[in-house]
Formats: sequence, structure tokens, C-alpha cells
Amino acid sequence: MLNMINGFLVRPKQTARQAGFTLIEIMIVIIILGVLAALVVPNIIGRPDEARVTAARADIRAISNVLDLYKLDNFSYPSTEQGLEALVTRPSGLPEAKNWNANGYLNKLPVDPWGNEYRYLSPGANGKFDLYSLGADGREGGDGADADITNWDEK
Repeated sequence: MLNMINGFLVRPKQTARQAGFTLIEIMIVIIILGVLAALVVPNIIGRPDEARVTAARADIRAISNVLDLYKLDNFSYPSTEQGLEALVTRPSGLPEAKNWNANGYLNKLPVDPWGNEYRYLSPGANGKFDLYSLGADGREGGDGADADITNWDEK
């Protein structure tokens, strides 16, 4: 909108609400995102098994951290019988969860990238707990994507 001041057409000053991104700025961001996608997507799409193994390792690290938080609150890890379900709903049995967080520790039990439940044993081989996925084949052992992914062989 133009205003007439002393016979001259004058554009009013932009207010903070009118400020925004220019078309060039938006195009630059789109180009940068496109370049990043062109570099990253082929690496992920070309290696779905490696991406799933990486996701399982990340899940195991995250669940391990939540189990450590559970232990801080309750002075011990859940037993094998209580399992990972103790992170979602208050467990019964021993060891007693005296200071169990009323909001739980996880919203739901995670599954590995192949759709199987993570396995949990307490106490485990490392003295704390064993947390693992059986890999793509869903059986113990294996190589590559079929190999077991555990909390005690983290690289």
C-alpha cells in the first residue's frame, strides 16, 4: 500500500509482522536440503541392513540408559521375570520397585527394527544385565545383519 505525503508516493515502513523470508532465501534453503538429501539418502537406501543394525544399537543404548535410571530410583535392575515391562508398568515381585516412577520410564516397550522384542536378562554376563536383539534372522548367533546385537559388545 502506498501513501501520498507532500505529493509523493511513499511506501510505509515494514513492521515486524511484515518481515519475513525472501524468495531467494527460501530457494537457498530448499537447495541446501536437496543437496543434503542427495548425499544422505543413497547411503541409507543402499544399506538398509546396516541402518537397521545401527538403529538397534541406538535403541539398546537408550534402553540401557533407562534401565540405569530405573536402578537409581529402585536400587536394583528389574529381574528377568519382571523384564522390560517394568519400565512401562509398575512391576510386582522381587526386587520390589519401592520408588517406581508414577509416570513410568517408557511409554511402551520398543521392538527391534525387525519387529521382534528386545531380550532382557538380569543379572547378566557383565554383572548388570544383558539386553539384546537377535538380529534380522530372529535366531541366536549369525553374521552381518543376522548377528546378535547386545549391550555388552558395544563398539
